[in-house]
Amino acid sequence: MADNVILLLVSLVVILAGCELFVNGVEWFGRHLELGEGAVGSVLAAVGTALPETLIPIIAIFFGTGESGHEIGIGAILGAPFMLVTLAMFVNGVAIVIFAARGRRTREVRINRAILSRDLGYFLATYSLAVLVGIFDPGSTMKALVALLLLVGYGLYVYRTMRAKGDLEGETRSLYFHYTAGAPDFRRILLQLLVALSAIIFGAELFVGELTVLAEGLGVPALVISLLLTPVATELPEKFNSVFWMRERKDTLAMGNITGAMVFQSAIPVSVGLLFTEWDLDNSALLAAGLALLSGSFLWLRIRATGTLGVNSLLFGGVFYAVFLTITLISVL
Repeated sequence: MADNVILLLVSLVVILAGCELFVNGVEWFGRHLELGEGAVGSVLAAVGTALPETLIPIIAIFFGTGESGHEIGIGAILGAPFMLVTLAMFVNGVAIVIFAARGRRTREVRINRAILSRDLGYFLATYSLAVLVGIFDPGSTMKALVALLLLVGYGLYVYRTMRAKGDLEGETRSLYFHYTAGAPDFRRILLQLLVALSAIIFGAELFVGELTVLAEGLGVPALVISLLLTPVATELPEKFNSVFWMRERKDTLAMGNITGAMVFQSAIPVSVGLLFTEWDLDNSALLAAGLALLSGSFLWLRIRATGTLGVNSLLFGGVFYAVFLTITLISVL
């Protein structure tokens, strides 16, 4: 068990290093291509850091054992957006409070209203559609059409986001893989991103594996591992990336990394689930989905009404996660 703890800590360090390289590299990638903050945060960073939790349901669906593999896949697909819109938002709020207390930034959350409103709007639409299909079970043909609609919708979202205006916030620190003065060579940027993504994926997979072994050794029920521990672990890249950007007061990039990942997770993995599983949602999946929609709606309405998000709005995501945690533990233990 001591070896598992050591490997768990090593994996955490690998993820942190990968995220630090990634946020630095993706900013330079965006500057090199003259992309806006929405394109960098909500598309490039979001898709890149969503890879670890995307692989888990796909592997479970295609290589898992029959119906149980499909159930794990569906749970992971619906659980990822839930973790992002509740726990990840809470982590961002805590990060702001801590950095503000240390004098590194203010408690004010400065966001691009258009970017985050668009992200949350797309998420609520696609995730709601996925949940409705799971509730009413309209048949395989309709599921295939909905999957196609989600894929087209995500393509439209990417197109709109990549074309949207909005300069990258603040200054970008020197590229880690660049050792001379001036703008880095594009090949060095790509190399750093490749190394960063490899570290993130490897670290996340190692973290999940060692966490599972450690939890099983301590007698933690398998359902708790699959519903609570694994999703939290696989969302670490988004959380760490956002915390790093919050530290640098690049709030739109930090928030866009999370909201963009929510859109991606509610479209691409859901389409896989609709096409290759029965997409029959159990009570735990419906609970997570319902709380995710409530939390996302709360944030979207706050932005539409006030044009911004307060720290308390982010911290409130922890309430939705606590509700899910409490109900799940009561049902299991």
